[in-house]
Amino acid sequence: MAEDEGQGEHLSAEDYAAEAMAADMDPWIIFDARKTPRAEFGGWLESYRPSQVSRYGDGEDGGGPVGWIAVRGPHYWENTADVEGLQDSWETLLDSGRAVTFGTIRELALNHGVLCGKWLMHLDTGFKVDRAWECIAKAALDGKIASAKVSPRDPRSDSRHVICVYNQNFTDEEQVIRLDAAIRAAGVKCVLYYKPDVYTYLGIYRHNRWKICPTIYESMFDLESVPRRSHILNKIRSVALPTSSDDTEPHAHVGSEIFELFF
Repeated sequence: MAEDEGQGEHLSAEDYAAEAMAADMDPWIIFDARKTPRAEFGGWLESYRPSQVSRYGDGEDGGGPVGWIAVRGPHYWENTADVEGLQDSWETLLDSGRAVTFGTIRELALNHGVLCGKWLMHLDTGFKVDRAWECIAKAALDGKIASAKVSPRDPRSDSRHVICVYNQNFTDEEQVIRLDAAIRAAGVKCVLYYKPDVYTYLGIYRHNRWKICPTIYESMFDLESVPRRSHILNKIRSVALPTSSDDTEPHAHVGSEIFELFF
């Protein structure tokens, strides 16, 4: 599992970064709604349940490693960020002796157009991750989410998966809140953490030497409030954000079932 918030393992930031890079470089299993007929989605989803796809392949049938399983919705955008320029500027920043803070990293991200970010959820392998992924993948297919990915089963780790759900601009707080609302409307109510892609590219993970928290928002879903809603915390400013209620779409519809994922 490449993204690190919520994991129990005590790895270094460098270990997390290497794990993430390896997953990104290995082959992905992708359903692209812009190119593939919708009628094929159900079979694809069933064939590639995250709990049944091995991160390192299955030697018995000759399957190779799988980095991620992903769905690209009809509104998916190609990443045009200047990642190479970002990393060059990062090295310059480190050499300069300037403080490494959220503010300086945000400045680099804006200068190089590295603005994507993602809500993360960490789930046990088996029923929980397969159900949550079904919710998120269907929302992407329907155009409510632009893109999402899930880690395959990793027999070497703690048997947990991460689902990443993307938006275009981590500096647009309203956009971040809208994506949280889309995830909640899909039926997923577990705790979420939000991480800018710039952190991933620069190796900002847990236990990093700058002591920067690797996520900048946290979303907790309140099942007791009326109406039910997310409580989103801006972790940089320690400020709660205004959010809308969950009344309009309280359930996720997958096939003929109606369910909510409260874990």
